[in-house]
Amino acid sequence: MSDLHPIVAVTGSSGAGTTSVKSAFEHIFAGEGLHAAIIEGDSYHRFDRAAMAREVEKAALHGNTLTHFGPDGNLFDELESLFRDYAETGTGKRRHYVHTDEEAQVLGAEPGTFTPWKPLPRDTDLLFYEGLHGGLENDENDIARLVDLLIGVVPIINLEWIQKIHRDRAVRGYSAETATAMILRRMPDYVHYICPQFSRTDINFQRVPTIDTSNPFTIDKIPPSEQSMIVIYIANPDKINPDYPRLLDTLEGSFMSQADTLVVPAGNMVSAMELLLNPVIEHMMKRRDRSVKQSAA
Repeated sequence: MSDLHPIVAVTGSSGAGTTSVKSAFEHIFAGEGLHAAIIEGDSYHRFDRAAMAREVEKAALHGNTLTHFGPDGNLFDELESLFRDYAETGTGKRRHYVHTDEEAQVLGAEPGTFTPWKPLPRDTDLLFYEGLHGGLENDENDIARLVDLLIGVVPIINLEWIQKIHRDRAVRGYSAETATAMILRRMPDYVHYICPQFSRTDINFQRVPTIDTSNPFTIDKIPPSEQSMIVIYIANPDKINPDYPRLLDTLEGSFMSQADTLVVPAGNMVSAMELLLNPVIEHMMKRRDRSVKQSAA
């Protein structure tokens, strides 16, 4: 952790709602006039799209499993080094993973590939990471200890499976059977490398549908926001310090399910994030300003 060069990390699997968190933080950063170094977790995958497909097949021939959740599919050492370098010096390097043709036009690389590594922008106020492994801790790496504010964003597991199946069928043309097989193949890495991160977070946002999703493998439509609630668990009240009366008054339809858990309609997710996390960022920047003055003295 670093007062002078703070790191905010949002950890959650694809389709979990991390984009909503990013949107909330963009509003917070703009309101506070902050310049953030943005890191996309996909850019620290080990293989590009074509190479990953080849490596998955190669691993399967030897009875092994390769996924984007586990260490063999990612550059954990490089991600930890980035966080450490930024915390110590405010510097580091990054690249981008190109997802779409639209991104390819902007980034100048083919979809499914990486851009070259480049230094981070200079004089940033903080680093903002969004991806799968912001709270990772295993025998070789401890990324979580370097993070000043760790946020978990996760749907209940049935909803995650629905989103995975829908995306793979609609975007990638996979059959339901193929998408289901991929879920089963990734499950051990999900259990060992993704789930434990949500016990290290300062706050978790979990999306829960309010309609029946008992059999996610037969549902062909993702439950929309208006049919979902967000369960917000304050794991670290000393850091988050929520003003519950204000939240309940401001967020229509919200209620407390227990002393440290707020439930809001999914449509209020971004507003809830801004109300809860803006004060945390303000406090973080005050600590940073004090550290800058002490360093200059």
